[in-house]
Amino acid sequence: MKLEGKIAAVTGGSAGIGRGIVEAYLAEGARVTIMARNASKAEKMLEEIGAGENLSFIQGDAMDQASVEHFVDETINQFGRIDILVNNAGGASDLQPTVDLSDEAFDMCMKWNVYSTFWGTRRALKAMIPQKWGRVINISSMEGKHGKPVLTAYTAAKHAVNGMTKSIAREVGTEGITINAICPGLIITDIVRDSGPQTAEAMGMTFDEMVTLFSQESAIKRPNTVEEVAAMAVLLASDAGAGITGAALSIDGGTSQY
Repeated sequence: MKLEGKIAAVTGGSAGIGRGIVEAYLAEGARVTIMARNASKAEKMLEEIGAGENLSFIQGDAMDQASVEHFVDETINQFGRIDILVNNAGGASDLQPTVDLSDEAFDMCMKWNVYSTFWGTRRALKAMIPQKWGRVINISSMEGKHGKPVLTAYTAAKHAVNGMTKSIAREVGTEGITINAICPGLIITDIVRDSGPQTAEAMGMTFDEMVTLFSQESAIKRPNTVEEVAAMAVLLASDAGAGITGAALSIDGGTSQY
């Protein structure tokens, strides 16, 4: 029960990495709110998990500032405070060579990954600073440390998330608040199964070839798992993680090694 009595809020919490973190937090005794766009998917998740009053869904869009801020505010309204914020919502879209990348596509990627993280963090810090305790965990990516073709906007966004994490950590380190980024490698979630073929095609290969390539780039020669990311999210959210802040921690099987 590493998180007993803590209140956690997770954006994009209805599937994939977000859902894995939610389930891990609940198992450690936290009460959790999730934000997602798809109400039917979120409601189905709540039914499947069966956590009762310990899990709440608040509909919202991570690309909309009012939605993100409302999510933080409503978490506080429901549970009295917010202790842990996981900025998980984000992703890559419109994958194509930089010369063909539109301003609109670049802006959307920044809003989805960078602005959503900024909006949520800023709002949560206003509640965390007075209580002298808080954890902010930003789900970044291996692409926050490397670059890959046709991922210009996504790579730029995740580098920005890592940089923002480092700066904010310096601001709030004496307030009992830590902020860290987790940088996963390839994880075969439902979202990756849906969007992966497009990514692979843009890189000039099949989906299976892309999985093999990413796996071979790592030390463990396999994709990582949602559970491995969730375990790190538990550590960073707990008292055991109090000495870790401003870090961009790789869960990529040794691909980055820094």
